[in-house]
Amino acid sequence: MTRPALVLLVAVSLGAAADAQPVFRSGIDLVNFGVTVVDRKGQLIKGLKPEDFEIDEGGKRQRIEYFAAGEDGADAMPMHLGLLFDTSGSMTEDVKFSRSAAIKFLNAVTRAVDVTLVDFDTEVRVARYGPNDFPRLIERIRLREPDGYTALYDATGVYLHGAADQDGQKTLVLYTDGGDTSSSMTFSECLGLLRLSDVTLYAIGFLQHQSASVRLSQELRLRQMAATTGGETYFPLSLDDLDNVYGKILEELAARYSLGYLSGDQRTDGAWRDVEIRLVRPDLKGAKLRARSGYYGPVKGPSRQ
Repeated sequence: MTRPALVLLVAVSLGAAADAQPVFRSGIDLVNFGVTVVDRKGQLIKGLKPEDFEIDEGGKRQRIEYFAAGEDGADAMPMHLGLLFDTSGSMTEDVKFSRSAAIKFLNAVTRAVDVTLVDFDTEVRVARYGPNDFPRLIERIRLREPDGYTALYDATGVYLHGAADQDGQKTLVLYTDGGDTSSSMTFSECLGLLRLSDVTLYAIGFLQHQSASVRLSQELRLRQMAATTGGETYFPLSLDDLDNVYGKILEELAARYSLGYLSGDQRTDGAWRDVEIRLVRPDLKGAKLRARSGYYGPVKGPSRQ
């Protein structure tokens, strides 16, 4: 029996998404980081082991308790895929391109345990689908016509709120022309939520129809959003470019390392904790890591009477 197509459906009007703050449990179990490693030429480095990494939190060495490399092994975390899909009026010239992009990516990804689609214009709508329900998901992508203003930051907050309780790898792919014209949430607040999350964002920007000044500003913001999570940003000009983009994203997901440790910091003050992940093998000198730079500690919940 297949699972029902629609597990979750929410419509968010202007102003509501500003309150969509991710909810995190108080008390820390395993602190997880997704890590991408590239050499000096930008080529992905595969085949690394736990002993090739060191992790410091607040300057104190942490013991790696969990390690998985890409898609290999029974210990690999399940992957939850999110699609953030701009259907605002500004996407009129690019919506066919964007639809084809999203559908091609869905056809290429085979290991996601579920897909959360957030399509947005003035409103934000979110639905989560199981793997047997992808035809319904594709139908929804195809039927949505561009209209209204752009609530990109609110949509990001809504997705992060729903992803907060998911366990495993969380990969979010954003399709947009980069502008935001109606969110209650500010760009700074959106970056703060991305920093708070353990989601990796890949932004695909369709900016070829923007003026030079607008394009520069929107490109910078998309790059900031992705970099905050350890992700990447792409600006394809054609469907042929998309094949290359998807190849890079899929290759990166397959080569991505998951590292987890039990924090020795038992405070529940919700403060930011800097985390540094390093490579320790001498032959890897010059290699670069992409990962988020830390996380927020837990907040003590209200005491029960």
